[in-house]
Amino acid sequence: MPVYRDEGVVLTTHHLGEADRIVVLLTREHGKVRAVAKGVRRTSSRFGARLEPFMVADLQLAVGRSLDIVTQAETLGSYADQIMVDYPRYTAAAAMVETADRLTDHDASVQQYLLLVGALRSLSRAEHDPGLTLDSYLLRAMAIAGWAPTFGDCAVSGESGPHTAFVPQLGGMVADAYAPPGVARLDPETVGLLGALLAGDWAVADATGERARGRASGIVGAWVQWHLERGLRSLEHVDRSRAPDASAQQ
Repeated sequence: MPVYRDEGVVLTTHHLGEADRIVVLLTREHGKVRAVAKGVRRTSSRFGARLEPFMVADLQLAVGRSLDIVTQAETLGSYADQIMVDYPRYTAAAAMVETADRLTDHDASVQQYLLLVGALRSLSRAEHDPGLTLDSYLLRAMAIAGWAPTFGDCAVSGESGPHTAFVPQLGGMVADAYAPPGVARLDPETVGLLGALLAGDWAVADATGERARGRASGIVGAWVQWHLERGLRSLEHVDRSRAPDASAQQ
């Protein structure tokens, strides 16, 4: 069978038979790949622990009829251990990999892969509040997929901001003339936070307060749900309680 090498992050796994596992991977060069890892559930397996969700590995795979076969796996990023022991980080990571699974296919871009790996690395190191890391990932992943919201000028007319009305159906912030009745109205801090999360401006994002973070999370969730047409199941379980300052954990 033809073989190929790639690096990939494990999105999900499913038991197969008594000892095997189906692994869903987002790879750097081959997009989303479904593969069988044979014998990895045995205690004697050489690389079972390297093929758990949130792990990043250098892989060798053999091309199969319906599923490829993992023949080698070497750890590149061991993020699962730090993520799994912290509930806010775990729930954020679960929402990230579910989003990646929904947004990508076999022709997924390298940018989606790099974004996910970077977000999981940041979560594992507790660099930022897990909720902020998740919301930034969601906005940027959606933008790479072609759904970038507008947080400055009006999404309909291009009229210069600032604006206060956010309408997912219209593409983001809109001028009052285009805002339907009852639409969400955002304060300047929340709008600034959303823009910072999309741009990856962590100096601004980390300095925001609880109220702005809560409102921003609601806007991000509405944006994702509108474009994916159905909500992410894992978002319902995300722990939004504020984590301790990462610098205090050093």
